[in-house]
Amino acid sequence: MQFACASSAFHRAFSTGDLTQLEFIDAVARETPCNGVVLDDRHFPRTDDDYLAQVKKMATDLGLTIAALASDVFFTADAETMRVALERALALGTPLLAGRLGSETALPWTEQLAKLGVAAGLAKSANVTLALRNAPNTFAATAYDCKRVTKETDSAWLRYGLDPLAFDPASDPLALAPKPVLLWWDIEKPLERSAWERFRGFVALDRADGNATIDDYRTQPHVASSMRGN
Repeated sequence: MQFACASSAFHRAFSTGDLTQLEFIDAVARETPCNGVVLDDRHFPRTDDDYLAQVKKMATDLGLTIAALASDVFFTADAETMRVALERALALGTPLLAGRLGSETALPWTEQLAKLGVAAGLAKSANVTLALRNAPNTFAATAYDCKRVTKETDSAWLRYGLDPLAFDPASDPLALAPKPVLLWWDIEKPLERSAWERFRGFVALDRADGNATIDDYRTQPHVASSMRGN
């Protein structure tokens, strides 16, 4: 298991202008034990080729892996928006694009399934794996929902980016193995390392309220000890 700092944890600082994406990457590399980042698509000040190349080169120079691009509009977007997001992931050199599905109040399941089919086809063409995030009040709220989504989409390019703590009590996240390619964990919650000891990918350390500071990643004992493997 490896650890990535999710920029969504700092959403408030990005929104107020107190933090830029490049400052975030630099701070993660220099001031935290994380060896990767997950970049939220809301936090890109520019998306031109020169800027994306700068982000990729900076992360590389600092020894960080861009573990995933996160986009919560991806799975409900039109095909062109999906294509652009996948091209951004390619430009950044990340193998994963993570996102949540829509809700039953936002669109019918038949429409969501059709969009999943388009997304999977585009992901195959781009060679970028999709990491489906479970979340309450979406079409991937439970472990059963997640299995249904992947079964009906029927694509090797659709895998899971699981948040084990976001499932209902009846769901067993481990029952979804071996398809998780990314895990999400709130830094304010103890990390159940033993349950996921065989997971070889990145754990995206997030904070649900978006109010994280770099100190949170330096000073919270359960996070620091988990990243050291203690």
